[in-house]
Amino acid sequence: MQADVAGTSWPAQAIAAGRGHGQALLLTEALSFWGGYDAVRGCVVESGHPQYGARLAGRVMLMERAKGSSSSSSVLAEAIRNGTGPAAIVMRERDLIVGLGCIVASELYGLHVPVVVVCEATWQALIGLGSAESSALHIHATLPGDCLIRVSPYSAHNGPSTTGASI
Repeated sequence: MQADVAGTSWPAQAIAAGRGHGQALLLTEALSFWGGYDAVRGCVVESGHPQYGARLAGRVMLMERAKGSSSSSSVLAEAIRNGTGPAAIVMRERDLIVGLGCIVASELYGLHVPVVVVCEATWQALIGLGSAESSALHIHATLPGDCLIRVSPYSAHNGPSTTGASI
């Protein structure tokens, strides 16, 4: 990662409102939360997934597209309730099941995890941050619609947010 990306921002389209920040975690393959993520232990459990064992809590999950069952929304909502879900989700392709999981967590538990969709150029700029230890992504989407993804230096003092920040 280049050292000069701090302060950079990229456009996004929010499909679920919320505010979240944390280190980026790039999922290099699609994940179904139903059967692929343990909402109690907070880790990817899909056998053979490149990020098997990865923990999403407090991270900004970058996932190009989702896969799998409509039941994924309930697993994602429970992970958010348990504090084991991502702080924010960035996708290349709109997925209403992932969005629904975050909307349900917002409505039922008052925990607001933003889900945003980005264009190809923004996606390419962001995926390089998926393995960067020294940067944090910030998403503040007060309403569904246009918003920005910002990047800043990551430190233990401004580390990952807990899910459930107010919008």
